[in-house]
Formats: sequence, structure tokens, C-alpha cells
Amino acid sequence: MKKINLYIIISVILLTGLNSCKLLRSTEMFNVEKDYKYSEFKTPEKEYRIAAYDKLSVNVSTNDGFQLIGMGAGSQNTQMMQNQMSYQVEFDGQVKLPMLGRVAVSGMTIREAEKMLEEQFTKFYKNPFVIINISNRKVYVFKNGGTVASIVEISSDNFTLIDAIAKTGGLSENSKSYRIRLIRGDINNNPQVFLYDIYKLKDLNNVNLMLEANDIIYVESRPRYVKKILDEMAPYLSLISTVLLVGGYLTFFNK
Repeated sequence: MKKINLYIIISVILLTGLNSCKLLRSTEMFNVEKDYKYSEFKTPEKEYRIAAYDKLSVNVSTNDGFQLIGMGAGSQNTQMMQNQMSYQVEFDGQVKLPMLGRVAVSGMTIREAEKMLEEQFTKFYKNPFVIINISNRKVYVFKNGGTVASIVEISSDNFTLIDAIAKTGGLSENSKSYRIRLIRGDINNNPQVFLYDIYKLKDLNNVNLMLEANDIIYVESRPRYVKKILDEMAPYLSLISTVLLVGGYLTFFNK
């Protein structure tokens, strides 16, 4: 009986050991090779440029937006047209707008797009005034080995890595502040991967912390191997306890 018990325990240990690498790191994401060459930080553009799949909130008024600032109400000479709706930039960089049809906006800053649309709307309205906002810019933040995920809206053009971390509740005690990866671009087509170290203030010199729409932020975590091993072995240990208990009863009654 003792030999059987020993065989069972050894089998469980071997079974756990064979799968230990995957079991202990099963939730990790976006790993790269040890000699991977990370992208170099560059000075960010001051203004965001519209891209495919952006969702544009477009507000159009006449008379240079006269009524928008609370002036001219009740005037008989005021011609006013105010309309605000959301339109998605299509895969080819064009957005379909009422009266104008499809208009190319990809690659433009918001100010450039506003000016272009104002020129287009002069065909239909007197002194059109256009305001554009992008309502679906966001970044994805993964922490604690990929087990905690958050989607954070970009609220301004100077939204930074620190802003995103703060909006998700900060770093946990297991987070590696010196190993934060940022993935930018199409993840299926050679994306840029940056490595941040925000552990020391001096290491932030000349580092671009500005975020762009659809950036992926992955904060590495310290491994908790002992806990994971115990969690994975718990069902097997429970089974062993049951087998040993039954075996003990059988041995007792066979005496």
C-alpha cells in the first residue's frame, strides 16, 4: 500500500512538473524574445491625426457659430443650422457625411479637417462653422500578468502613460514599474514595441510618454510561482487524500 501511495505522489509531481512552464505563466501576454530590439522613442506630434475607424462627432453651425456662444438669439437675420451626429471613418480613410457624401479625412489633424469641411459646406450654408471631436479614442491596459484588463478613453491630445495607469487604479504590489511594454500599430503586421522604465524619475528624461489611439499597455508582474503551483496541485492533492483515506479504511478492515 505504501508503494502505491508513493507511486501516486510521484505521478502527481511529474504531471505538474511537465506542465509547469505553461501553468505558471499561462496568463502572460505579448512576450518577446530575450534579444528583441525595442522601438526607439520619438518626439510626438503635437496634434492627433485622424485615422481609419475613428468615430467623429461633427457639429455644424452657420454664421460662424454665432449662436453657439449665446449671441444673436432672436435676431431675424440669423440663419442657423446646428446638427451634431457621429460618423465613423471607413477603412479607406473616408467619412460619409450628409450632403457632402464621402470625404477623405484620414491623416488630417482635427483643425485641418474642420477647415476643409467648412469650405465644403459653403456650398450650402452661409459662413459654416464646424467643430469635430473624436469620441472613440482609447487604449488597452493589461496588468497582473494579463489577468486584469481595462479600456481607457483618451480624453485629450496630451494623454500619457501615467494618465492611463492612474485611471486604472495605479500599479499593484506585484507590478514591475521597470518593465512596461507598449504595443503600437497593427499587432498582425510588425507593430512597434516600446519598453518603459518608470521606476526612477531620472529614467524618464527624453522618454515619450504620450499615448495614441489603440495603444496596448502591458505591465509585467512579479511571478508568484508558489501560489500558482499550490493552486494547480490542489485538485491532485485532494484526490491523493481521498485515495489514501480509502486505502487506510480498506487496510484496517482487511486486518
